[in-house]
Amino acid sequence: MSVVSPKKPKNNKKTATPSKRRRGWRTFLGGPSFFGNLITTVLVFIILMSVYSFIESFIQPNNEIPLSVVAADVAEGKISTITVNGDSLDLIYADTTTKTSRKDPSAGLPETLATYGVTPAELAKVSITIQGQSGFQFWFITLAPIVLPLLFIIFIFWFLSRQVKGAGMQAFSFGQSKARVIDPADSSQRVTFTDIAGAREAKEELLEIVDFLKSPKKFLDIGARIPKGIILMGAPGTGKTLLARAVAGEAGVPFFSISGSEFVEMFVGVGASRVRDLFQLAKKAAPAIIFVDEIDAVGRVRGTGVGGGNDEREQTLNQILVEMDGFEPTEKVVVMAATNRPDVLDPALLRPGRFDRRVTIDLPDRRDREEILKIHARQKPLRPDVMLAVIAERTPGFSGAELYSLMNEGAILAARENRKEVTQYDLIRSIEKVMLGPERKSHLLSKKEKELTAYHEAGHALVSSILLNADPVHKISIISRGRAAGYTLKLPFEDKKMFSRKQFLDDIAATLGGYVAEKMLFDDVTTGPSNDLTVVTAIARDMVSRYGMSEKLGPISFGERQLGNEPYSEKVAAQIDAEVSRIIDEARARAIVVINEHRVALDAIAKELIEKETIERSEFEKILIANGITPKKRDEDQSVVV
Repeated sequence: MSVVSPKKPKNNKKTATPSKRRRGWRTFLGGPSFFGNLITTVLVFIILMSVYSFIESFIQPNNEIPLSVVAADVAEGKISTITVNGDSLDLIYADTTTKTSRKDPSAGLPETLATYGVTPAELAKVSITIQGQSGFQFWFITLAPIVLPLLFIIFIFWFLSRQVKGAGMQAFSFGQSKARVIDPADSSQRVTFTDIAGAREAKEELLEIVDFLKSPKKFLDIGARIPKGIILMGAPGTGKTLLARAVAGEAGVPFFSISGSEFVEMFVGVGASRVRDLFQLAKKAAPAIIFVDEIDAVGRVRGTGVGGGNDEREQTLNQILVEMDGFEPTEKVVVMAATNRPDVLDPALLRPGRFDRRVTIDLPDRRDREEILKIHARQKPLRPDVMLAVIAERTPGFSGAELYSLMNEGAILAARENRKEVTQYDLIRSIEKVMLGPERKSHLLSKKEKELTAYHEAGHALVSSILLNADPVHKISIISRGRAAGYTLKLPFEDKKMFSRKQFLDDIAATLGGYVAEKMLFDDVTTGPSNDLTVVTAIARDMVSRYGMSEKLGPISFGERQLGNEPYSEKVAAQIDAEVSRIIDEARARAIVVINEHRVALDAIAKELIEKETIERSEFEKILIANGITPKKRDEDQSVVV
């Protein structure tokens, strides 16, 4: 059970011992396994050759006859044709049967048969044909028993040495850059600003970089120096990597992309070597862009003691700083990096002269979401009833990646139902699937659980509809999705950039509405509100410790208390806990008052949920009006006191 609302702001070094150095030649040759494989292969080859020779010595063709029999058959006139092929004799008898035999290699056929008593007159009755053996066939038959085994052994040596060479070469390639390069001439991978919707301010900021890479002379002539490094900061899925690729696409320069985690290996010095190699490659291909994704993997604050004084991650960061300091004023290489944790980056990385320009990419607003949806809908056939503006209104807080997933899920739903077009209903269902997960239709609730879930969600919806600063309800359902047995979808009429204390308090009360409804109606509490309690506790603690919204403690930000980092005392921690409890208790009391005053409306909402399982906004507002409650409208004054 949950209330769904829009998102709120919030080495070890090893040295070689003498014994290891003595074993170096073994390692180079592949170690004991190399010699073991070689000996095994030779033994198998010898055994196979022996078995073949033994079997061949006992096997003769069934139709081969001795030469004495051939002479007797010639004398009796039984043989009509003899074909001589080297030492082999192919015999055709008068009754058309065929047999083979062999003659003496040192003598001709007439001489051989004469020694067996065959007269020239008897031999003249037989048709004799002599087929000459070609030189290639002769030499092949002569040398094959020697050459073929030799070639087999050479192949085994080549195969084993190739494996050893591959392992050795891999050891020498550890220090090479693993960056992926996108060629500006590759139209299939090229991305431009026209392929990106939203992020208007970020694109304006990055257009300067594009202009510099295209025509650096006008900047250098006036003495201007383009920033060496640009940090793209933003929530996950906001398009940081896509914007970096778009800069390279607009400027038509090579794009070297690598992740921060790819610098660090278990071997000391590999990360620094890869940094040097990457910058050398980019300088040779200049003008170019180097893009380091998730730079916080190597750019965290140094001196924390983690990993010791020779931490490989710190060595890699040091090399990045040195390489960026080594840029000349005329260098046409721009370093771009992306992170969603700018707070953990080392100050030396962000100082002027290195990553001195910071571009913040916010979550898209309603207009930007509509433009992003249009881009992702280009290759999808949409039915005329699809209104992307409505989808954009119902997805506040969605990132670009989530909007892509929404459109993709809508297409999947249509294809699963064997339809050729995506409908508005498909996209509406996709919103909930992206936010909460797929429907769990097999998760059937008992009659009591269904009633309890219905009252729980009705409590959320009722309190949210009564309190002035809470978001309006768009949908209520008791169909299980993801880990939630039911959900209440609350969405604001307009996107919010700031949240007031009154909004937080009303949101906490609305989230506790399900807990209060269970407690009041069933005189018991289940595990259903567990997620609700986690959410309200986090909001209340942020109000006190981060936003200065506590009347008792005043406008102070206390920060996070972690092991080894305790910015405040135990006494202050106890006061913060007391304030959090007070805020939650007061919000729960307000929810109790609302549910007691509108008990009839609560029963009506729960009854409708039990019957239909899902209530849309229009149906929900009819229930409110029938019970004397005025639904929230867009044109009402929703001003925020800040």
